[in-house]
Amino acid sequence: MRNWIALLLAALCGCTLADVKVEVVSERTTLENQVLGAYNALDREMLLAASVRGVDARGEIRKPPRHSQEHRDAITALQVLAFHADDLQAFKRLGWVGENNEGLLTSFDMKAALPPPDLAEFAARYTGEEFEAVVSRCNEAREVVMRRVIETSEHLSEEQLPEVRRIFGRLNVENALPGEKIQGPGGDWRVQG
Repeated sequence: MRNWIALLLAALCGCTLADVKVEVVSERTTLENQVLGAYNALDREMLLAASVRGVDARGEIRKPPRHSQEHRDAITALQVLAFHADDLQAFKRLGWVGENNEGLLTSFDMKAALPPPDLAEFAARYTGEEFEAVVSRCNEAREVVMRRVIETSEHLSEEQLPEVRRIFGRLNVENALPGEKIQGPGGDWRVQG
């Protein structure tokens, strides 16, 4: 009887004798953390640039803060990526683009597969020229962002651009949704599962 009471008390108190195993799946390298930190800072700057008021509390026009041309180009690049985000997501679902291992988009045949019903109208609306223009503009914007990440990080240099590209490529693969085309480190293409 006492054993039953002790067992009941242990169960009610939340005590457990379960063996808990914790496994670390992946850790980011120092370089990856630097790249992410610089990218996140740039992303916050874009949000601040979009939310700066043009007038002060007295209603007088206020001049915006001065920034370098590189800073303005990076903010514009982030805005381009945000503007085309929905189109890129649809392109990925259609199999028209994939994330390559250098942080850029790679185009595939637009007519390769029958579009899902919810994207049929979208797919019919795009010409090949428009599609390539959007992909090209997004890749140019990604390049600007990658270069700005290097410029704004004291521990990165232009010589590390290939590694920064690979980091962006890995991050894009990590964020890929099931059904999207992704390129592995060795150059092989597969569909995210």
